[in-house]
Amino acid sequence: MAAPEVARLLRLYRERYQGFNVRHFHQIARREHGVTVSYSFLKQTLQAAGLVKKHRARGRHRRRREPRACFGELLHLDGSVHAWFSLAPDVRPCLIAVSDDATKRVLEATFYRSETTRAVMASLAAVLRREALPMALYTDRAHWAFHTPRAKGPVDKTRLTQVGRALAQLGIEHIPSYSPQARGRSERLNRTLQDRLVNELRMAGIQTLDAANRSVAEQFLPVHNATFARAPRDPASAFIPLGTVDLDPILCHTEDRVVARDNTVSFGGRVLQIAPQPGRRSCAGLRVTVREHLDGRLTITHGARGFGTYAADGQPVDTTAPVDTRTRLRVPTRRLDRRPRPSTAHKRLQASL
Repeated sequence: MAAPEVARLLRLYRERYQGFNVRHFHQIARREHGVTVSYSFLKQTLQAAGLVKKHRARGRHRRRREPRACFGELLHLDGSVHAWFSLAPDVRPCLIAVSDDATKRVLEATFYRSETTRAVMASLAAVLRREALPMALYTDRAHWAFHTPRAKGPVDKTRLTQVGRALAQLGIEHIPSYSPQARGRSERLNRTLQDRLVNELRMAGIQTLDAANRSVAEQFLPVHNATFARAPRDPASAFIPLGTVDLDPILCHTEDRVVARDNTVSFGGRVLQIAPQPGRRSCAGLRVTVREHLDGRLTITHGARGFGTYAADGQPVDTTAPVDTRTRLRVPTRRLDRRPRPSTAHKRLQASL
C-alpha cells in the first residue's frame, strides 16, 4: 500500500471519523471515499497509529439460542436511554427499537423523551400498521410491560398492564426476559446503535428529536438493515394480516368508570361531561369505558355505542364537523366551574298568591 494512501486514511479518521469503530469506518470509507483496502489492513493500520485500541481475545465459546425460523415469529422491543446527541450531551432521550428475531431487521427505531406506555404503543402501532401482527413479542419487565409483585421475581400474568392488555386483545404472546443475558439480541442491538448511531448523528450535526427521527428513518435504518439483516431460515412469513382490525381503540390507555349522577366521568384529573344521549333520560350509574388515544383524544363508550369524544384537556369535540373546522363544544367539564341554577321558589310563591 502506497504511503500517500495510508496517510489519507489516517487523516480521514483523525479529522472526520474519530471514535468510529473500525468496521463502521471501513464501510463508510468504502461507500463515500473510494477506499479499497481490506478491513484487516485498515484495522492494523489504525491500531499501529494508536487511533484504535487492541481488544483482548474473547472468552470461551458459548452456545447461543437458535434464531426463530420465520420473519414475524418473534419481535424484540427495547428502550435505551442514552446520551444519543453528542452535540447536546445534557439531552438523554429514549430510543425504542423493534427488531425481528429471524432476520435481525430493525423494523422501527424512534426517539422519545422518555420510555412511557404511550411511546411503546406508538412504536408498536407503527410496526403493526407497516408489517402486520407478529406471533410473539419479547421485552424486559419494565413498568409498562408487566406487573412484578416482588423485585426480581416472576411477573404476574393475571394483572395485565395497558401494553399487556393490548397485546392480549391482538393475540400476540408477550414473553418476559429475566436477565440481560436472556435478552442478548436486544442488548447487542443497543450496543451497536449506541456506537454507530451516536457517531452518525454527530456527523450530521443533529441535536433534536425530530431531526434525529427523520435521519434514522430515511438514512440510518436502510443502511443498517442492508448491512446486518439476513434471510430467514424459512421464507414463509409468520406475520398475520391486520384485516379489518382497528388498532385505535386497542393501542390506547383504557379504563372503566361509572357515570356520576351529574352525567360526568372523572379521568386523569379531568371531568368529562356526557351530553344527553338519544333514548336515555340519564347515563348516571352506567359502567362506561374511557380511552385515551395516542393522539391525545379521549373517548367514552358504552358497549358499541359512543358517548362522546374529547380533546386532551377534556373539552368535548364536535366529531360531526369536518376535521379542519371542528370546534370544541362549550360544555363545562369541571364541577367547580358549574354555577348553580337560580332558585325558582319565589316564582312559585308569587303564582300561588
